[in-house]
Amino acid sequence: MAVPPAYADLGKSAKDIFNKGYGFGLVKLDVKTKSSNGVEFKTSGSSSVDTSKVVGSLETKYKWSEYGLTFTEKWTTENTLGTEICVEDQITKGLKLSFDTTFSPNSGKKSGKIKSAYKRENLNVGIDADLDFAGPTIHAAAVGGYEGWLAGYQMTIDTAKSKLTQSNFAVGYKTEDFQLHTNVNDGREFAGSIYQKVNDQLETAVNLAWTAGSNGTRFGVAAKYQLDPSASISAKVNNASLVGIGYAQTIRPGIKLLLSALVDGKNINTGGHKLGLGLELEA
Repeated sequence: MAVPPAYADLGKSAKDIFNKGYGFGLVKLDVKTKSSNGVEFKTSGSSSVDTSKVVGSLETKYKWSEYGLTFTEKWTTENTLGTEICVEDQITKGLKLSFDTTFSPNSGKKSGKIKSAYKRENLNVGIDADLDFAGPTIHAAAVGGYEGWLAGYQMTIDTAKSKLTQSNFAVGYKTEDFQLHTNVNDGREFAGSIYQKVNDQLETAVNLAWTAGSNGTRFGVAAKYQLDPSASISAKVNNASLVGIGYAQTIRPGIKLLLSALVDGKNINTGGHKLGLGLELEA
């Protein structure tokens, strides 16, 4: 088996079927471009139809491939500045080290995080530490894989309180066309998902979730169908009778239009339904 995914990416194929291609209640614009000297620019903006609130961000990324370095800077309309410096495969093969900082000029609030990840065949390990003078918060995760089977553990330790604040466990099975994922978070939240690539045009996913002490089980079904090389349609429904529909159309190379709608099946006549519009530009 090749390198297993990181803990956060377990069950990602099913998550993508449920989440990608939808933007309910938002008007979004994403622009990606690259300069002649290799600097990548990404601009994103969205406006909420309900609140009319507009948020946006500008991100620049430069890769110094010769030394395995990546420099990323990000600014948001909430006046937050972020910088990340990453070095990969230099100290040893499969090791990635990052230093991430954010600064808000308005409040003067600063934060920093040191990240490390090590990947090799059958193993993917990551350790992050939030820099805090009171005591760093440590996030650690590990995923092991063998012949398609995956097992992972994730935890968070608050060193200031000497307390384990998060303890999650996951098990899964992955092949090229099928993925099964189950997880238990803090011994209270239980969830699972199944992803199936039926053929080159159709992908389907099912998810289930249950919280201890609750009588209800949450579940949903989703599918994505590739109409042709430039267009696809997505649909999903959950046990709350919320029906989501998405349509993606590549108008021309580098220009993609996204349309989505969310319908409350229990209250069709009372309104409250949401529409979404997105435009992705890449050059």
